[in-house]
Amino acid sequence: MTGTWVPSVCVLIAVTLATLVIIDSFIYISTRYKERYLKEAAVELDDVLLQMPAGRIFDLSLAISAFCSFMTVVVFGAASSGFSWAKAVALGVIVAVASFPVPRLILRYLRIRRLGKFNEQLEDVLGAISSSLKAGFSINQALEAVAEENRPPISIEFRLLIQELHLGVSLENALENMCKRIESEDFELVAVAIITARQTGGELTSVLERLAAVIRERLRIYRKISALTAQGRMQAVVIGIMPFALMFLMSYIVPDAMAAFFRSVIGIVSCAVAIILVIAGFLMIRKITSIRV
Repeated sequence: MTGTWVPSVCVLIAVTLATLVIIDSFIYISTRYKERYLKEAAVELDDVLLQMPAGRIFDLSLAISAFCSFMTVVVFGAASSGFSWAKAVALGVIVAVASFPVPRLILRYLRIRRLGKFNEQLEDVLGAISSSLKAGFSINQALEAVAEENRPPISIEFRLLIQELHLGVSLENALENMCKRIESEDFELVAVAIITARQTGGELTSVLERLAAVIRERLRIYRKISALTAQGRMQAVVIGIMPFALMFLMSYIVPDAMAAFFRSVIGIVSCAVAIILVIAGFLMIRKITSIRV
């Protein structure tokens, strides 16, 4: 009797301990990931000046992921003739993982769009600062004039700069903080020019005018390159979508052949290789069409 129960008890204890270890590892990994996610989301919210808790972005990501997964299972069940819970759950998990970072991607898009608008407005702002300096204003007064204008996002950033100056922060440190906050290469040139002119006593108005001309030329070249590479970017999108669209259509046209294809090892391996090659081709085309000015 003892010889019969001892192996079973040992197996039960081993399975229980392994389950506890797996659960504890999962909780630890998920907690660390949530902490990193909240930290990065808080930085991205600050970049776009959105007054929203980072935890709400995480909750929104979970809600979108769950909704997309649920809708995928519903659509798959309604459209598929040979419904199986294993396929539905696997497809739902894939869609849930793919849709989870959507809010973060939206924040990054807003940040990129805000940075582009800031760079476009920077040329006019440099002209306004140069005109103010020619009229006898100090550099602080010229910056305050820009901050008082209602031209977001650049007026908001300069308003934050003026607030730091009123709190006793030096102009050099305030400009460095603004560079770190915006991460604009064009504004870094402006900040370096202002700091260098204050330290060496150079003529700041002519420097700002030359910088405005440089920024104007960079924007012109960037827009021209963007127009010339638009077809290549569209080709990358079409190449990335086309295989999946064809696979979806073939599932409706010849469902038996596609079902046999996905049940075979060669079919699964071929799909995996095709997905890797499609992603590699998409990234390669994007790399070719992404030209830094």
